Amino acid sequence: MIRYLTAGESHGPALTGIVEGVPAGLPLTEDHLAEHLARRQEGYGRGGRMAFEKDIATINSGVRFGKTMGGPISLYMANRAFQKDDAGWPVVMNKEIEADGIEKITLPRPGHADLVGAQKYRFDDIRPVIERSSARETAMRVACCGIARQFLKHFGIEIGGHVIQIGEVGYSSWDEVRKVSDTLVQRGAEEVYKAADQSDVRCLDDALSAQMRDEIKKQRKAGSSLGGIYEIIVTGVPVGLGSYTHWDNKLDGKIAQAILATQAMKGVEIGYGFEAARNPGHLVHDEITHDGKAFQRSTNRSGGIEGGMSNGMPIIIRGAMKPIPTMLNPLKTVDMHSLEVTNTRYERSDVCALPRAVVVAESVIAPVLANAFLEKFGGDSISEIEEKFKQL
Repeated sequence: MIRYLTAGESHGPALTGIVEGVPAGLPLTEDHLAEHLARRQEGYGRGGRMAFEKDIATINSGVRFGKTMGGPISLYMANRAFQKDDAGWPVVMNKEIEADGIEKITLPRPGHADLVGAQKYRFDDIRPVIERSSARETAMRVACCGIARQFLKHFGIEIGGHVIQIGEVGYSSWDEVRKVSDTLVQRGAEEVYKAADQSDVRCLDDALSAQMRDEIKKQRKAGSSLGGIYEIIVTGVPVGLGSYTHWDNKLDGKIAQAILATQAMKGVEIGYGFEAARNPGHLVHDEITHDGKAFQRSTNRSGGIEGGMSNGMPIIIRGAMKPIPTMLNPLKTVDMHSLEVTNTRYERSDVCALPRAVVVAESVIAPVLANAFLEKFGGDSISEIEEKFKQL
């Protein structure tokens, strides 16, 4: 099974990652990872850091002659922001010295991990929490998950996402979104993200894209921030990934965990999702048909998953991202040392990170799907898995 770990801090020298469980023989180069790393850095509403960070993941082990060897794969990604920060982080990183004279940040931001993290680990300064909880970590996560994504693509499984709402601006209904994306989905989910990438807010509708940009401009001027909703579509998924037999083997449950374990995500739904709760059953469930060769569904309101298992239809996932808590117009907080009520300190941040977060969401579900695939067709090498998959 594939699993990965990331390490590193936002303003440390580098991010690192280790991915294990990847079968031998998978074609893999740094170029395969570069596409989605570059996509993660694009998007209207991004912060100043994206202007100088150029994320490149270097493969240091586990690959030979452009193919995986079956052992752990290690990745390295330098932080160009290292030594450019004035908060004392680089200075004290590897030295056991007194921190006197080094600025301590004691103003926790509402909505961040700052206060709870400092309480949990008994820090007298929120800087360690800021550094690790930062969304900067998702750069290495995209790289690690890119390996699983390459594995899925080898077997015809594609992932693509697009923005459906920023703030109050978005599509009016679930069915309206389907009309926009279904034609692309028929050609594979990669067509979804390639089309969405033509918009700097990653929305498939030109008119809505313009309205979303205007809303971001409005909130930037007001010193606030915006979240929103995105949709991820997966095509080429065979029937029967996941299981109904145990709660922790259900595919939708694992997908939900991957989404909600990503920074700033507060909600997830599969298919019709919350809309299903507002409609009677005959408008929610997908009738079963047969075309003489295979079972089909007349609609896909279940989002490709029934009973915790893939049913062969495209998997449709929606995630809700909260507005970034760091804003130019400060919120009230309490100093950890003096207990004085004051304004939060501004840390460089996006006004709206949703267009970039779509790429992260696409990525984090890849290991979930890859592992469900390996449970059904697993082997130690790509050629062995191909033999089992062909039997399907």
